[in-house]
Amino acid sequence: MSKFQAIVGREWRAYFLSPLAYVILAAFLLMNGMIFAAIVAFLNTPGAPKGQALPFLFTNTYFWIFNLFVVPIITMRLFAEERKTGTFETLLTSPVSETVVVLGKFTGALGFFLTLWAPTLVYVWILRSQTPIDLGPVLAGYLAIAMIGGYFLSIGTFASTLTKNQIVAAILGFAMLIPVFSAGLLETLSNDPGKRETFGYFNLWDHMEEFSRGVVDTRRIVYYLSATAFFLYLTTVSLSAKKESP
Repeated sequence: MSKFQAIVGREWRAYFLSPLAYVILAAFLLMNGMIFAAIVAFLNTPGAPKGQALPFLFTNTYFWIFNLFVVPIITMRLFAEERKTGTFETLLTSPVSETVVVLGKFTGALGFFLTLWAPTLVYVWILRSQTPIDLGPVLAGYLAIAMIGGYFLSIGTFASTLTKNQIVAAILGFAMLIPVFSAGLLETLSNDPGKRETFGYFNLWDHMEEFSRGVVDTRRIVYYLSATAFFLYLTTVSLSAKKESP
């Protein structure tokens, strides 16, 4: 456990040793702040639909665009940097299993991802000071953010093992996320009820809308946890293959 914690702490701190982390954090907070202000202003206009601001914050288009682009940037350095700097071989020959290394690096990246979202809790405090808020949908929304973020990060982590170039790793991560995100959207293109139900199971947009309303479907939780575990397993297999190759 101590080795796992050491890897997690090392990876999380490493993000803040790079100016890129502060650029991502500033851009993320600026974008979310502008969207939050726009949503509040819209809901205060006459004739606006009744609803709370935070569900709109979780389900707007920019939420998905930002995650699709930022997650590959967060994960691109995890293993690609190790290979570029020559510390990859040392990492693989250290008395730590590939599974612990993968889980440690992934958890460190997830910690940084959640750090990006932590300041948005201020929005909850601001809204609660002005009007009563049902915290159920808020908690469900943040749960969905953590699970979807973990899912995306696991894909980016796997992509980072495939190359020693960080830019290429980011591009690969983005290319792998696009079909994952788009698969559920095929639901609207099919007239077959069975196919629509199948595609709907992968519709991340609908999942997020459900969570933002406070609907926590265990099928969604199983999907995200199993998909995340699958890509982390692929990452471990990829590392093992590189360790055994001459």
